[in-house]
Amino acid sequence: MRFHHVGYATRNIDLYVEDFFRPVFAPLSISEKFSDPIQRVTVCFARMQGNAMIELVEPLGENSPIDSVLDGDRGGVYHLCYEVDDLDREVARCRKRRCMPISKPVPAAAFNGRRIVFLLTPQHDLIEFVEKA
Repeated sequence: MRFHHVGYATRNIDLYVEDFFRPVFAPLSISEKFSDPIQRVTVCFARMQGNAMIELVEPLGENSPIDSVLDGDRGGVYHLCYEVDDLDREVARCRKRRCMPISKPVPAAAFNGRRIVFLLTPQHDLIEFVEKA
């Protein structure tokens, strides 16, 4: 298991990037945006100094899973993501530690169809696994 990125929820990626993120944090690069109708979100990835990656996540349409994270105009840290060699094995291992998948593994547009899954930890933190390419 390798740390992959931090997910950060925002109401509008373009406004957030131009008004705040780029001037304050000076990312090395920001990817194109990917809309994912399965996840009901639009995302892009910012590569930071030190090679850290931040995924900016905005709702796609109504009833997006991040609507509950966005309180008015507030966004925030949404999840931590780890890349795993065997998605099903890692989900089973984490279930033994009382982590509950909140959905079944599904292909993700932002990861060229690699499967992802979100789990809720016993501490009520959200983690994402993305299977290795």
